Amino acid sequence: MDYDYDLVAIGGGSGGLSVVERAARYGARCALIERGPLGGTCVNLGCVPKKILWFGAGLAEALADAPAYGFQVRREGFDWAALKRKRDQYISGIHGWYDQYLADSGIEHITGEARLLGEGRVQVADRTLTAAHIVIAVGGEPVVPDIPGAELGITSDGFFALEALPRRVAVVGSGYIAVELAGVLHALGSDVTMLLRREHLLRTFDAMLRETLMEAMLDAGIDILAGTEVAALERMPDGSLCIDASNGQRLEGIDTLIWAIGRRPLTAGLGLEAAGVTTDAAGFIPTDRFEDTNVPGIHAIGDVNGKKALTPVAIAAGRRLADRLFGGQAERCLDYENVPTVVFSHPPIGTVGLTEEAARARHGDAVKIYETRFTAMYHAITDRPRPTAMKLVTVGARERLVGCHVIGMGADEMLQGFAVALRMGATKQDLDDTVALHPTSAEELVTMK
Repeated sequence: MDYDYDLVAIGGGSGGLSVVERAARYGARCALIERGPLGGTCVNLGCVPKKILWFGAGLAEALADAPAYGFQVRREGFDWAALKRKRDQYISGIHGWYDQYLADSGIEHITGEARLLGEGRVQVADRTLTAAHIVIAVGGEPVVPDIPGAELGITSDGFFALEALPRRVAVVGSGYIAVELAGVLHALGSDVTMLLRREHLLRTFDAMLRETLMEAMLDAGIDILAGTEVAALERMPDGSLCIDASNGQRLEGIDTLIWAIGRRPLTAGLGLEAAGVTTDAAGFIPTDRFEDTNVPGIHAIGDVNGKKALTPVAIAAGRRLADRLFGGQAERCLDYENVPTVVFSHPPIGTVGLTEEAARARHGDAVKIYETRFTAMYHAITDRPRPTAMKLVTVGARERLVGCHVIGMGADEMLQGFAVALRMGATKQDLDDTVALHPTSAEELVTMK
């Protein structure tokens, strides 16, 4: 069959952009279909705007710490709208860069809703494209519960649209989005309450991380209500929100409620049935280790396949898929085993590999743990003695490193190198034999006994 394109990517987020960029380098004829702004969730409603706000929150904390370092400063308020304008200008620049890059690379950018028609065909408005390979990279969207008044709350999408800092906020959820938004809002001046359906934050993370984070957030003044499920949301005559919980608790005077209870794939309306592409019960598109769906020539990468909802994962999967399809690397695929993750909480978290619980379930008594907890030098003279905690999970007689978990100032930056070491099979002795950088928090990872 004579196709219009070698590859068409549906979705202009991290995964779609990466796969067409790499494929075009190999000379493939590519098109990218996106209904909204380029960059997907990460650039527009996730990582990038979140990190800018996190930097702003860090400055607020630094101002609070300044007197301990001899500075006489006075905080004259905070202009959320000004920060939002600067943030949006930065993101607009990214959009322009993407547009230019696609044009320079000979990749056609098509704006519109895509629908699969089967047999290598994709419809966009009144146009039908044909392609030897179709990559579904449409990402996901926040979940809103099916309860009375749920529409009165906002999701993380709505959070990034806020024009003013809310006075009193309820964040519903316990995952990384919930803790990141709660931390930013609190540091910038909001009164924050978190509502957790179960008992813990970050349930899938190592226990040391989630326990230390909860302690730090409580000490900072964030109210955390565990075992509290929202049953209904009501608008009061004064415009505030009232939360009715299933345990009978009632919270009044809330300005903004943020739903951060999970995300679902944007697979509805894609025409997957017409193309014969199967989905699971939650709507995710299952793929094998090569990111192939059950239909030859159709692939799925990023959040939509339900493996790991992380921007670098989507990028890595897209590039490896293009390497395999057009670069002659028949076995090229992404190894999902040891993917490092950072949570931009307060304090930040960096983690890679097995948790202690998972390691013991897999390796039993062969597991040995090294752990430390201290106050970083920066905080030693401030009125905010935030904790730093670290854990190394090792296995076997050689004490091979299978997990590295850090929470505390600088955790987000220090983890990358240790993720490389873990992937390369480093042992505890390798860390012990590495000369420490002093005085740093990171040195504790190579001096633990």
